[in-house]
Amino acid sequence: MADASGAQVQGGESLLYLTDEQLRQGIEAMFFAYRAFTADPDRILEEMCYGRAHHRAIHFINCAPGTTVNNLLSILGVTKQSLNRVLRTLVADGLVESRIGRTDKRERHLYLTESGRDLEQRLSDAQRARMRAAYRQAGPEAVAGFRRVLEAMMEPEMHRQFTRLRESRG
Repeated sequence: MADASGAQVQGGESLLYLTDEQLRQGIEAMFFAYRAFTADPDRILEEMCYGRAHHRAIHFINCAPGTTVNNLLSILGVTKQSLNRVLRTLVADGLVESRIGRTDKRERHLYLTESGRDLEQRLSDAQRARMRAAYRQAGPEAVAGFRRVLEAMMEPEMHRQFTRLRESRG
């Protein structure tokens, strides 16, 4: 017997059997949702001649003020050259401050300036509004299920980083 989601129910357990077509539809939905999720911030960033790499750097520096360049490299999964190009622009434009480490002078700790925090707020406000509306429409069970799906899709190291970041915020 199948329920409305396509899950096969046997002996009280729900076993999910999805067809290739259902999976393809899920993949397409994710692409279109991501496009919508990034559209508002992209418009804001475009005004400043920035791209999504700048947005990601700003987001994660905001999440962990004082994070090191090496930690940000690990979180973003980009090359050092690519990140340095983004950081140089953000520092030059007064959005990010790079401070030399107190214990290890080779480390660079990153902080958003007031202007950087203002930009981060504008970018995340747009995405929070979209997420809040979608979550409200989908309901609490769907929200919990969506989060479980996202976490299940993460590579183990990414999931550890995600968990550490979440725990660092309390």
